[in-house]
Amino acid sequence: MNISYESKQSRVDLTAAVTRGVRRALALRDVATITEFAPARGLRADVFGVGPDGEIWIIEVKSSVPDFRADQKWVGYGEWCDLFFFAVPQDFPRDELPDGVGVITADAFGAEIVREANREPLAPARRKALTKSFARQAARRLHRVEDPDFDPLAVGEN
Repeated sequence: MNISYESKQSRVDLTAAVTRGVRRALALRDVATITEFAPARGLRADVFGVGPDGEIWIIEVKSSVPDFRADQKWVGYGEWCDLFFFAVPQDFPRDELPDGVGVITADAFGAEIVREANREPLAPARRKALTKSFARQAARRLHRVEDPDFDPLAVGEN
């Protein structure tokens, strides 16, 4: 199923479909990902990944041109990753996207890198801090899934 940003599908559903396809494609590259990750105060990456060699990926998902134009928070993401990409539906007009960043086209079932990102290596201390934060956040999320009745904030209140 090829999902178009011009379709009648809601923006939320289209964003979810593109995100799903991106995560599937990155998993096939052995890049572990989580969504809605905050690399720093005031930033929130749509998809944040750590590759097999420790490289840090940030993927900003845009469902439409108005979505892209309305949100400029991505401008500061380059200093928090080795590789920065936009992920968009397959028929998104790529000339709207800035030069110098990677582009991934995606639907709900997969994705393809259509323009490689410029690799800008992170400083080792920042990489270590981000990797640690990623691991802790992912573990907390998994714990909530595996033990939904446990509330760590309520422990010791009795």
